[in-house]
Amino acid sequence: MGMIHVVGIVLHPRRDCTPAVDTILAWAKDRGATVLGLEDEIGRIDCSAVAVSPEELIERSGLMVSLGGDGTMLRALRLVQGRDTPVLGVNVGRLGFLAEVDAAHLGEALSAIDEHKYSVEPRMAVRTTLPDGTEVNSFNDIALVRSPGDGLAAVSITVEGHSFVRYAADAVIVSTPTGSTAYSFSAGGPIVSPTVPGLLVNAAAAHASFNRSLLLSLDERLTLDVLPSSGRLAVEGDGIVRGYVSAGDCVPITPLPGAAHVVRLGRTTFYERARRKLRVAGSAQVDTLDSSNVSVVDNFEAGRYEVLVAGEVAGFVEYRRSPGHVEFLHTEIHQGYEGRGLAGRLATSALDDVRVRGATVSLVCPFMTGYVDRHPEYADLVAPSG
Repeated sequence: MGMIHVVGIVLHPRRDCTPAVDTILAWAKDRGATVLGLEDEIGRIDCSAVAVSPEELIERSGLMVSLGGDGTMLRALRLVQGRDTPVLGVNVGRLGFLAEVDAAHLGEALSAIDEHKYSVEPRMAVRTTLPDGTEVNSFNDIALVRSPGDGLAAVSITVEGHSFVRYAADAVIVSTPTGSTAYSFSAGGPIVSPTVPGLLVNAAAAHASFNRSLLLSLDERLTLDVLPSSGRLAVEGDGIVRGYVSAGDCVPITPLPGAAHVVRLGRTTFYERARRKLRVAGSAQVDTLDSSNVSVVDNFEAGRYEVLVAGEVAGFVEYRRSPGHVEFLHTEIHQGYEGRGLAGRLATSALDDVRVRGATVSLVCPFMTGYVDRHPEYADLVAPSG
């Protein structure tokens, strides 16, 4: 038996995690390990994982596996906060910043961890206590957000007991380096390596001449003071409303270095994940595509075939399906993925799937029309007009 005796799993609330859970269960069975899951999450799927309370999951798990996206990963990090339990993030759906592997590589990732062929990356959290005593812990950010119908977020940034700058904005955000690619980024903040020891402060849609971000040392005492001119503000922790503050309230911010630990297997870097997720134009993101990271799936709920690169949707062809027939409507490859042969891969897979189904096609989409013209081996699939 290897190093992992008990694996805890945290599931995305809506995505189908069954195949990934089955992979974990098969892996654990071969090694005599136990798989635990939260009672309300395991109850949604038919599996042999042991349903436990959050307290037991935290106490017993030697490895926590997050199955979903960044939101699920943040929830897993909050669960194990303050413990040494490593957290492995697995993409189930869209590519995230925090996940380390796609579901297709989950088995080999578990074996690498079991053989101690991995490293851990400490992640900082931030904490505040609201005036009503509610404690808020977050790994991305804590934000004071304007409530609909109320006034702006008027907030003084107080450092070491002295007011430094006053923001009037839709929101004032205190972000960890991990959260620099979340709300802070959408507000115009910089991308920061998760290994940088500091806190970011910036404003979303600032209504004042000063709209620059601040980078503070972890040693500097930070407080957000809600000014008399401010409206009622929602306090969000990792995007979840945790309470409210009003004029005259103080929101102290405490950094928590090394609050949790993320598993890294050395296959990708933070910057590679950022290039893919943010689709940075002109990057080296897909100069050379690893074909093993490219797949095409039929997203029947959305009515389209999707081409995925490392779990991220890079493009799609929309269709309208009827019994025995598929009508292709529109093809699109997202910016940053063009010119890499993905459209052809998408068209080939979609047409091959139609052939397997024994259906015919009609071509409204100009790209698909041109593709079939250039590849006559698919011409027999086209239904006669008229």
